[in-house]
Amino acid sequence: MLIDPHELAHNPDRLEEIEKVSLRLVTQALYDYRTAALEIFREESDQVSDIGEDITQEALDRLGMPKIDQRLFGKIDYKRACYLFHPDYAIKQALFVDSKAEKVDGQNTATLQTSQFSMTIKQIRSRREVNVPGKLPTVLVIKGDSYITTTMFVKYNYEEKDRVNALQSITVAAVPNGMLQEKYNPDARDTIWLAGRNAPSLGEEFRVRLSFPRLREKANWRVQLIPMPPKEFHWNT
Repeated sequence: MLIDPHELAHNPDRLEEIEKVSLRLVTQALYDYRTAALEIFREESDQVSDIGEDITQEALDRLGMPKIDQRLFGKIDYKRACYLFHPDYAIKQALFVDSKAEKVDGQNTATLQTSQFSMTIKQIRSRREVNVPGKLPTVLVIKGDSYITTTMFVKYNYEEKDRVNALQSITVAAVPNGMLQEKYNPDARDTIWLAGRNAPSLGEEFRVRLSFPRLREKANWRVQLIPMPPKEFHWNT
């Protein structure tokens, strides 16, 4: 009845299909909630990062999903064990959705920590090749049950006008599972990553920036941009 997530290592097309379905779910939830998000950003006085986390939580909880009674752990804002249903199969999924808010000048990238993805980072830093594995497993095994790990990233792009935060758009990106390494980041020169905002000399934890333009070049559908009303949203195919 349920497919084994480990088998997806031999079926990358199906794995991408699962991530595309998941991206549609998250994007739809945020699109439905965008009017409320616009108001919350304008009226709330909390830190913008906290506002973004709250909006993502409220939007996804409002839409709902077929949840599994299993707690997930990790340094990611929204975590759910759930079922993903397709006409031809079903699978258990560990869905992780992280949120950030940043002024529109930084809307082309998202900063991630290794605890938030399962890919290995292959890139060049300071003229040297680095190879840093993500800390999430490609398949999460809990009490004998296997869940395909799926990571989404939500970026709230805003402008500050007269001390008011005006939400301009929401970027939703599907970070590839580590099983898709060869397509999205086979080596240090063929990569979707940019150097992160961390200082190794100060002992800061490794961070990396996901480049939305580079990710779109690999698969345009993996990055969706939700405008604020009354502008219409169009799915990137």
